[in-house]
Amino acid sequence: MKIIVAYSGGLDTSVLLLWLKETYQAEIVAFCADVGQEEELKGLRGKALRTGASKIYIDDLSEEFAKDFIYPMMKAGAIYEGEYFLGTSIARPLIAKRMVEIARKERTRYLAHGATGKGNDQVRFELSAASLAPDIQMIAPWRDAAFRERFPGRQEMIDFCRDHKIPVQASASKPYSTDRNLLHISYEAGILEDPWFDAYSPKNKDMFLLSKAPEDAPDKAEYLMLDFEKGACVGIGGKAMTPLQVMKRLNRTGGKHGVGRVDMVENRFVGMKSRGVYETPGGAILHFAHRQMESITMDREMMHLRDSLIPQYATLVYNGFWFSPEREALQALVEQSQQNVTGTVRIKLYKGNIMAAGRKSPCSLYNPDIATMDADPTQSYNQDDATGFIQLNALRLRVAAQVKAAGKTKNASQSKTRKKRTTKPKKV
Repeated sequence: MKIIVAYSGGLDTSVLLLWLKETYQAEIVAFCADVGQEEELKGLRGKALRTGASKIYIDDLSEEFAKDFIYPMMKAGAIYEGEYFLGTSIARPLIAKRMVEIARKERTRYLAHGATGKGNDQVRFELSAASLAPDIQMIAPWRDAAFRERFPGRQEMIDFCRDHKIPVQASASKPYSTDRNLLHISYEAGILEDPWFDAYSPKNKDMFLLSKAPEDAPDKAEYLMLDFEKGACVGIGGKAMTPLQVMKRLNRTGGKHGVGRVDMVENRFVGMKSRGVYETPGGAILHFAHRQMESITMDREMMHLRDSLIPQYATLVYNGFWFSPEREALQALVEQSQQNVTGTVRIKLYKGNIMAAGRKSPCSLYNPDIATMDADPTQSYNQDDATGFIQLNALRLRVAAQVKAAGKTKNASQSKTRKKRTTKPKKV
């Protein structure tokens, strides 16, 4: 038996790799997707082999992640529950896709992941795999009672790694879980399970890796010019860049100015509420700038239609339905909506804030001659026309108000009639 294990080198996957090998008497092939973790990948190959893997794949998927996953999602303007930029959610389908490809290469049908039975990632991995390879069988140790009995808490896992001389970052001094990629880094569990705990307190500043605290950011604002073509950012400051290069640049600059921090309690797909803290400096900038570009290039009704679908799109990504037909259908509409989203946006970054500082486009629908509060030199807009426009839109409101008023009059009349009928005559 051969099992392909999604491996990060962190606490959970280090423990389950060795546990799977011992429990199933299986050959373990570890897989780590390089989706922008950077320093987290140092020494990973040796660590996996020492932990019990017979082989490890470390594949650089960063460019694919940026181009085929982050950018399409950004075009859709997707944010889950108004705050979460979906950093972890959008990486899972790519990881699952590559795991399936490796399983085919290694001639096995068994995949394993370290997602807990209480989280969203188990759903994302398994729905993605099911969409791509229905014959694949997933092994989820956290849904195995024997595994949970052996490791009832994080401390037991930390002790297990110490006993087996497996180095991990989690410790009593950092009792929380992290997940990092090109789009963000997340923090959850441990001390963060208390929603009253202040993650932004100065004494907790060492927790954050991608961004400075806004109060520690530079006192001087910085301006960026982002160039877009059909909804995709293709350069910064006039310099052409790939999606990967754009994300790296925006992460560095955004992190320096303390933008993109989120602390929220979200609704997990499995039914519970969960507290998460996120750093998404580059994603926050790209999302904001993209919206500014759309503001002058996208037709009103197209924008409103697309916007009405943002919650649905974001929920599909969050819940693990990236490869579903409904997400692909929505993506087709999104791509169509982006055909004229071309031009340049200037933004200002200052102490945690992202501000618009200018927009221009060869496809701009904004006409200052029409929008001006002064005399319209083109005579394109006749203000007298607004009278009929308002009257027509008010018609249904007037009719409804008349019906409502008539109903009140009728009810008042009926009430008086009932009162007369029930009033007893006075005795003489």
